[in-house]
Amino acid sequence: MTDQVIRKPLTYKDAGVDIDAGNEVVSRIGALVRSTPRSGVLSDLGGFGGLFALPGGLTDPVLVSGTDGVGTKLKIAFAMGIHHTVGIDLVAMCVNDILTTGARPLFFLDYFATGLLSPDQAESVIAGIAEGCRQSGCALLGGETAELPGFYAAGEYDLAGFAVGVVERAKIITGAQIAAGDRVLGLASSGVHSNGFSLARKALLEVAGLALDATPAPLTATVGETLLEPTRIYCRTVTALCDGVSVKGLAHITGGGLVENPPRILPAGLGMELDLSSWAVPPVFGLIAEAGVDDHEMRRTFNMGVGLAVVVSARDVAEALAVARAAGETVWEIGRVVETPGAEPAVTFLP
Repeated sequence: MTDQVIRKPLTYKDAGVDIDAGNEVVSRIGALVRSTPRSGVLSDLGGFGGLFALPGGLTDPVLVSGTDGVGTKLKIAFAMGIHHTVGIDLVAMCVNDILTTGARPLFFLDYFATGLLSPDQAESVIAGIAEGCRQSGCALLGGETAELPGFYAAGEYDLAGFAVGVVERAKIITGAQIAAGDRVLGLASSGVHSNGFSLARKALLEVAGLALDATPAPLTATVGETLLEPTRIYCRTVTALCDGVSVKGLAHITGGGLVENPPRILPAGLGMELDLSSWAVPPVFGLIAEAGVDDHEMRRTFNMGVGLAVVVSARDVAEALAVARAAGETVWEIGRVVETPGAEPAVTFLP
C-alpha cells in the first residue's frame, strides 16, 4: 500500500494575509468613523463605496480634491512606536491643500497598507485620521486597509489619502487678483509638518548624531516628539478669513518650502518679498541648519515656521490679523507683493 502524504489545506493566512485581523480592524474603527459626522453622509462603514450628497443652498458648486501622504515622517513614528499623530498629518496635508482654493472640506478617505496587519497599530493610525477629520470638519467617509506580506518591513506601513471639498464657483481663490502692494500674512506652523523629513532625519539623526529620546537645547521636548508634532490644520481659520475679508491668495507651504510654494499663486510679473525678522522660526530648524544645511536649502525644503501664506490687500491687513487671531492662530505680517517685470514669480528674502 502506497503511503499518502496528507497536506493541511493552504489558506490565505498561510500566505501572510489574516482576514480575521482585517475584520477586527473594521469592527474597531466603526466608532472612529462615526465620530466624524457631517451632513451629507449617506452611507455607513462596510459598503463598496462612500455616498455623500452635496450641501444644499449652493448656486454653482465646484468640487475640489487633493491627495497626499505622510512621507518618511513615518520612519520616526515606527522608531518611536507612536502612530496616532501621523493620521492627523495625513488629513492635514490633504485638506490644507484644498483650502487654498477657498473650499470647505466635505469628506476624506484613507489607504493604509502594511506587511502584517496589527489591529492595535491600525486602530491607532485611524484614530489619528478621525481626529484630523474632526479638526477639519469633514467626514471620514471610508478607506482601505491592505495587508501586503513581503512588501513592507516588519512593523512598517504606508499611508495615503484624499480629501474632497466644495466652493462656490464665484468664490474660488485663484491668486489672479493679487497685485503689487498687497501684503503677505503667515500662519504659524506647528513645526516641520510633513515635508523634508528625509533631510531632517539625515541632519539630526545621522550628521548631528542626536537620539530620538534626547532633548538638546533649545528644544523643550525630545527630538522624536518634536518631529512627530502633527501638521497644523487651518480649516477654521481659513473659513473665518474668507468670511471676514477679501482673501486674494493662499499658499500651503509644503515640499518646496518658502521658495517654491508662494510663486504658485502669483500672476506673471509679480514676486514676494518676505522679511525674515517678522516671524518666529521654531528651534528645530536651527538644529537642522547647524548640521550643515545652508539657508537656501532650508528655505526651499521646510516651512521655516510658516505653514500657510495668505495674501490680502494692504487695507485688509488689520482685520485679517484680528480674524486669524480670534480663530486661535499665531499670525504675522511677513511681507509684500512686488513687481518683477519680465521675470517668473519668485520670492526674495529680506534680512
